[in-house]
Amino acid sequence: MKYRILTFFVLLAIAVRPAFASLIDEKDYAGYLFVYFTGNNIDEEAIRFAVSTDGYEYWALNDNKPVLDSKVISSTGGVRDPHILRCEDGHTFYMVATDMVSANGWDSNRAMVLLKSTDLIHWTHSVINIQKRYPGQEQLKRVWAPQTIYDREAGRYLVYWSMQYASGPDVIYYAYANDDFTDLVGEPKPLFIPKDKKSCIDGDIVYKDGVYHLFYKTEGHGNGIKVATTRSLTSGQWTESPDYKQQTKEAVEGAGTFKQIGQDKYILMYDVYMNGRYQFTETSDLEHFKVIDSEVKMNFHPRHGTVMPITAAELRALTAQWGKPEGIGELSQNPVLPGFHADPEILYSHNTGRYYIYSTTDGQPGWGGWYFTAFSSADLKNWTYEGVVLDLRSPQVSWANGNAWAPAIEEKLIDGKYKYFFYYSGNPNDNSGKQIGVAVGDSPIGPFKDMGAPIVTKSPVGGGQQIDVDVFTDPMSGKSYLYWGNGYMAGAELNDDMVSIRQETVKVLTPKGGSLKDYQYREAPYVFYRHGKYYFMWSVDDTGSANYHVAYGTSDSPLGKIKVAKDPIVTIQDPAKQIYGPAHNSVVRKPGTDEWYIVYHRINKNYIGKDRQPGIHREVCIDRLEFNDDGTIRRVSLTK
Repeated sequence: MKYRILTFFVLLAIAVRPAFASLIDEKDYAGYLFVYFTGNNIDEEAIRFAVSTDGYEYWALNDNKPVLDSKVISSTGGVRDPHILRCEDGHTFYMVATDMVSANGWDSNRAMVLLKSTDLIHWTHSVINIQKRYPGQEQLKRVWAPQTIYDREAGRYLVYWSMQYASGPDVIYYAYANDDFTDLVGEPKPLFIPKDKKSCIDGDIVYKDGVYHLFYKTEGHGNGIKVATTRSLTSGQWTESPDYKQQTKEAVEGAGTFKQIGQDKYILMYDVYMNGRYQFTETSDLEHFKVIDSEVKMNFHPRHGTVMPITAAELRALTAQWGKPEGIGELSQNPVLPGFHADPEILYSHNTGRYYIYSTTDGQPGWGGWYFTAFSSADLKNWTYEGVVLDLRSPQVSWANGNAWAPAIEEKLIDGKYKYFFYYSGNPNDNSGKQIGVAVGDSPIGPFKDMGAPIVTKSPVGGGQQIDVDVFTDPMSGKSYLYWGNGYMAGAELNDDMVSIRQETVKVLTPKGGSLKDYQYREAPYVFYRHGKYYFMWSVDDTGSANYHVAYGTSDSPLGKIKVAKDPIVTIQDPAKQIYGPAHNSVVRKPGTDEWYIVYHRINKNYIGKDRQPGIHREVCIDRLEFNDDGTIRRVSLTK
């Protein structure tokens, strides 16, 4: 029997594995991480973290104390100029820093530090001493301000930094990192030498629309920031812009550029180092900049650092580790999964003691996803991507080839062994209209094997679509039931084999009446049992509409007549919170209690409007589901 049960709900920190895993999408970002050091004393030459939810107001973590011990990670006992990068896999992070104590002299250092993490909290580290690592480096004077970027042509991570030999100019060099990010591969080579052959340091590269933009400091001559561009990082073919980009007459260094989340705007910040302050500027073209200092607030004084966008889960993990700053306010709780997902189904497995979310893979034109994924959790705090559980274009399924939509799953203990029955809709090979199939496995994450033919092929009302399946086991009788239908709601009792239905029990259950403002049935039936009542939920309006919402009614039996609630709306949009189209749901309960939660999808706020394809840009969320004393459902207070 399946119980839709929940352990205490605090949302997630994601760990994603490959095999169809979605990379972190920009819509998943909920804040920013600022990495920096604070000054020229040795206790200030250490990596510190700060966070922001809007890119303008920053709060130091760990009371502005170091998050890493410079004496442990470096050869000199100090680090400066930290740069952080999210890797292409979405969940690995590279950080590099200058290995240097300034009290030893500005020409005293020969090394950089390479660091790697998968959670932003625990870091491995390696010291690369250029003078020791490579021959012929006797005249090397300094190694400054390393950064890392992914070279799309080479498919490798490129580390670049400035070096000076003897009395020559500072030049920005590069080398590729090894696969473990513990060493450099090959001899360092010049990356950029300006036409005037003068010194340049503090390179910061931004990739936008196929072009790499290199911001750099003209060291010792102008002490400002210029930019050069190229379409091929290591080609040596750079186009230099003659003007300075800083918006002050004072000397500056340490350019750091980052994109504003969900906007076509970039921030260029830099260290006004002679004046002990930072300046922030804004641009939409990386050419023209305006000062926005009046909009920026920080409760610390950074020196040369960088900013990277982070997810809500990463923000929660960072503040859990180093303390939540008082001024940052409430942190975002939704969505709970990365990427675009819709039509969520949740299962608690008595076999594994874990929770599983299955969904439609969204973001595909025409709802064209062809596979289902699963995420699992032991506590609903930390989720693990479990991979693809059913692929309609693989040998797992013979009768369908795509439109993998709206799954449901049931766990059954049969002859002392757990079996899993995974129901879904798909497009048949003959394109004769959506149908419902079932695949069987021995684990909640598969592998699943389809039964070879659909179990629901026709509409009992002569129209609509055979999609949006739900499975429910009645705790009173032990019998299992299947529900489905777009344009109608149908239900039927399953046979004991769980892979076929008792045709004589098929019944049309569509709630009558209503309008798009309240409870007019569209799709996505869902059934659960509480305190002697069978609750029927369904979705109203089109999945691409901001008005898409959940309504409900109750019945005295799993296939009985549904009585629509007097106040039938369970979830509905909240434009003030930028919450749209919250529907197609499942329900879970905290074990041993009467605490319930609703799992649903909603349209990502950046895709509202028909021209943005809102119906395929949906994300999975969870909120509290509460009942009145008479058993009626209170309208859900949706959270951001």
